[in-house]
Amino acid sequence: MSIESDLPHAARAVVVGGGVAGCSIAYHLARLGWTDVLLLEQHELTEGTTWHSAGFVGQLRSTVSQTRMIMYSSGLYAELRELTGLDPGWRGVGGLRLATTPERVEELRRQASSATTYGLDMALLGPAETLDRLPLLNVADVRLAGWLPGDGWLEPAALGAALAAGATRLGVRIVTGTRVTGIAVEGGRVRGVVTPDGPIAADVVVNAAGAAAGHVGRLAGVDLPIVPIKHQYVVTAPLPGGSTMDLPTVRDPDRIVYFRGADETGLLVGGYVRDPAPWRPESGAPLDESRTLFEPDMAKFAESWGNARHRVPALRELDIARVVHGPEAFTPDGEFLLGETPVAGFWVAAGFCVHGLAAAGGVGKVMAEWIAEGTPEYDVSTMDVRRFGGYAASRRWAGARALDGYSRYYDVVYPGQEWATARPLRRSAVWPRLTELGAALGEKAGWERVNWFGVNADLTPQAQRPKGWAGRHWSPAIAGEVAATAEAAGLFDQSSFAKLDVRGPGALGLLQHLCANDVDRPAGSMTYTQLLNARGGVEADLTVTRLGDAHFRIVTSTASGVRDADWIRKHALLTGADVLVDDVTGAYGCLCLWGPRARDILQPLTDASLSNADFPFMRAVRLLVGPVPVLAQRVTFVGELGWELYAPTEYVLTLWDLLQEAGGPLGMRPAGYRAIDSMRLEKGYRVWGSDLTTDASPFAAGLDPFVRLDKPFLGRDALLAERAGGPPARLLRCLVLDDPGTVCLGGEPVRVNGVPAGRVTSGGFGYRVGASIAYAYLPGDVPAGTPVDVGVFDRWVPAVVRQEPLFDPKMLRVRA
Repeated sequence: MSIESDLPHAARAVVVGGGVAGCSIAYHLARLGWTDVLLLEQHELTEGTTWHSAGFVGQLRSTVSQTRMIMYSSGLYAELRELTGLDPGWRGVGGLRLATTPERVEELRRQASSATTYGLDMALLGPAETLDRLPLLNVADVRLAGWLPGDGWLEPAALGAALAAGATRLGVRIVTGTRVTGIAVEGGRVRGVVTPDGPIAADVVVNAAGAAAGHVGRLAGVDLPIVPIKHQYVVTAPLPGGSTMDLPTVRDPDRIVYFRGADETGLLVGGYVRDPAPWRPESGAPLDESRTLFEPDMAKFAESWGNARHRVPALRELDIARVVHGPEAFTPDGEFLLGETPVAGFWVAAGFCVHGLAAAGGVGKVMAEWIAEGTPEYDVSTMDVRRFGGYAASRRWAGARALDGYSRYYDVVYPGQEWATARPLRRSAVWPRLTELGAALGEKAGWERVNWFGVNADLTPQAQRPKGWAGRHWSPAIAGEVAATAEAAGLFDQSSFAKLDVRGPGALGLLQHLCANDVDRPAGSMTYTQLLNARGGVEADLTVTRLGDAHFRIVTSTASGVRDADWIRKHALLTGADVLVDDVTGAYGCLCLWGPRARDILQPLTDASLSNADFPFMRAVRLLVGPVPVLAQRVTFVGELGWELYAPTEYVLTLWDLLQEAGGPLGMRPAGYRAIDSMRLEKGYRVWGSDLTTDASPFAAGLDPFVRLDKPFLGRDALLAERAGGPPARLLRCLVLDDPGTVCLGGEPVRVNGVPAGRVTSGGFGYRVGASIAYAYLPGDVPAGTPVDVGVFDRWVPAVVRQEPLFDPKMLRVRA
């Protein structure tokens, strides 16, 4: 492998950073035919963040896509060895994950259940079997262990060298010892990079600079929430008994420690401290020096070291041979940071939270596909850089969240659990009323949102807490709010939902091109639709309201606003559409009044007629509620009669008080998002990011009625090809569990006739129908009425595939 020293004047793509991520992206771009790729590294390859990685590869991750990426990475090594003749340093020794508390045992059983949905062979071992796998261990307090034979570890330099060799064999040019000092940006898009030896023109620049990725982003005027945190591990003196290199990897999360073989006869021992320290280099440019390390901090490492000596008694007689204390790049939510930034053509692949080596192959694959083909094969929406809003540019906010996440890295995380760090940030206008109502608050995209109101806890005293994890963060108030909404009305604050205004002469043409449904309807019409990628996958799930000939209002989920606005703007540039896309989320609040008495509550407050004839379903009308100017949209996400009421933010608190005063005597109650989730499951309303993803088509998701194949739109060709191939191979189906007390949380495996057939996308309890409901993608030929089994922790619970929706299938309540 030759590392060049001369610089070209231009390249099709420039990759900044010669760690495993940068080398993998360059390699995979070349595999897709992008051979004019230049990789720049300011030091030697892997001497930034990669070189000191502990190299653990644990295939089972918290999301489907991360697991698929790491599984792909594992399969890549044989290919690299064949192509380059180099050993990428892979040791498939298997991995143990220990559980020493009842809570961790539960977590482990849930992970074992999830593993089956990925085709991973995860065995649960008792203490004696665990000791057989690794006789070095003290298993006196071990209750259970998970064994994944496909786990292992990597040698950082070897993997980097193999990826780089593969890239150069395919035509990539790699230049080391060259620092990027600037990113050229013109007209909102990248034009190349600047180096001490001159500029290099390029329409694609990929920031894969590891812990320095935030600095490189700022060179382009882009703030990235990358937080370098000091992470420490040690390598011990030799253990008696010979080589340790083929010992299984071990994670002991209850004692916040991990270890594997190292230096032939020692152990590499690391841990996650409770009081982590960020790295803020005085120069402002991380990784200025190669192989950056900090002074050892053994006081901070004392807990991990003590726990390691408890777990491996042989360590009590051994010294520490060396300490590796270096920077690792973390993000505020512990997920990777991938995708195109607001500067067109300027991409980022960083923030790997110590999993860069494990995921390097998968990261290269998805980034190359994204850049070259417009859409990656895997759904990487949870890792998309656009999941953050402008608030993430605050280093104080990002740092606080990242440090908090690091400190809890090995904690058991229960569904519905909320964290208080860096809150509150974004608050709706009804905030002053929440405390007196006993609001239990959650957070999404920085917004404070009500999960339920404590004042409603006594409405349904018969409500039973769900079993297990589903009942940990729960309140009978949820059942009470559903009951109130079904019997009278519920008042919901959905101000956090993202609102985008699309205006201009090209607005209609652009939205017709992007929307699978037809939005060319009269002013005042609402359209439920999806935005698709070229492969037919769902990029967004939203409503479009036509407010004028050239003015449309899009409402999308709270966490999707930045992403969806970016999607629309970039396609406007591609098509040359003359439009403006404005995020008006903060300008308008939204209060939702839903329930059979919604009309009775709202009509006395307005002079406008709310009758079915004058105000039908899926229409929008401007009116006054008392003195408050409102855009009222007759639509629902809970399956009841009602309206979404959009008012300028300064009026929203007044509107809340008016509705509370009018609705209270009629039985209306304030209600939160957990009640919404229960009711939307009963109606079969999908949620983007779980039921709907970028790798599933609207046909597979059961959204055929909202697709208009008689008009052209992005993704139509893929849908036509799918339809020509017959019924979808997989369909999103509604399941009802036999045991109403067992509630799915998402990710549970589903068997048909005893054979693994799918996984749950979302689940919950439907209080109006009195059933535990789950949705799962299953083979398309599985009819309603089919019995199935759902794996919930260590039990297989019988369930039945049901025709949907379970509640009000004729839409009589919605159209009342």
